[in-house]
Amino acid sequence: MPSHLLPVESPQVPAQPGAERKVQPAAEAIPFAGLRLVHAALRRDLVRLPNALRLLQPEDTATAEAIQRHWDFVTAMLTCHHEQQDTRLWPLLRRFAPELRLLLNWLESDHHNLDHSFTRVTTLVRIATRDPASAWSVAYAVEELAARLETHLRIEERQLLPRLDGIFPAGSRIGTLPELLDLLRAADGPNTSDALVWLLEGVDPVQVDRLLADCDDSTARHWPHWRDTYARCTDELWGPQS
Repeated sequence: MPSHLLPVESPQVPAQPGAERKVQPAAEAIPFAGLRLVHAALRRDLVRLPNALRLLQPEDTATAEAIQRHWDFVTAMLTCHHEQQDTRLWPLLRRFAPELRLLLNWLESDHHNLDHSFTRVTTLVRIATRDPASAWSVAYAVEELAARLETHLRIEERQLLPRLDGIFPAGSRIGTLPELLDLLRAADGPNTSDALVWLLEGVDPVQVDRLLADCDDSTARHWPHWRDTYARCTDELWGPQS
């Protein structure tokens, strides 16, 4: 089910004369940026969410609802990430790098285990946002889940990502941010604008420019509006971001 952090109908932002983004034509795409950004965003929020739960007050229904929405969004992004790997990336790797099949089989099996764990913790988060008295124990459950996910992410990054450069040629869209956004548009998952600002939160502005240079013109043009709207929506959770 779609999960929206930004308004579903974002206003169209016309291009302003003379305000086009200046992109260095020789800037190189960041290899497998889509995969790396998902990993970084999951790590970031699985650190912040337990703290938000512990600070939750019984009368603070707005924050409780914001925590629940954000948890649902993070879970939806993880589910889409796993589905895209299992149905698109892993089959390609099994074809072009059959020596990785045992690792890929383990990763796919662990995806199912992680998805079940996230479903269980989702139930606990829902209880905590309705009854903050249980928030501390649920925060510990989120931290345990984060540690479990960290093991999976490290295995992907240390055993799989270094091999991708030798499998896919330079310029391939596999694992890139544009490919990820295209797959999200085609899936029944999180809104693309939500996903982009979630992925790029906290990323160095120079890298953001490089990443947006790889995206389509419409995405780049709407980026400032999506970024500012997302910041207003998440201030109630994390406070104003520097």
